[in-house]
Amino acid sequence: MGRTGVCFDNAMAESFWSTLKTEFYDRRKWKTRDEARQAVARWIEVFYNRRRRHSSIGNQPPVDFENVYHQAATAADENAA
Repeated sequence: MGRTGVCFDNAMAESFWSTLKTEFYDRRKWKTRDEARQAVARWIEVFYNRRRRHSSIGNQPPVDFENVYHQAATAADENAA
């Protein structure tokens, strides 16, 4: 583990946690743990998945990437039938 290309490499997860900490978590303070949990969930769903561009998928948000992927898969299935 730890070599380039090893399937157990967790660089993607480490990148996510680093982004969460530097772009969101370290810039705010919360009164309660529940308030922090809700704010993190909102950040992931609203910003990270829907607006933030990801270089590993062609500089587009993950939601847009998945929509294009599923549309292409559906079109391929329809053409094969």
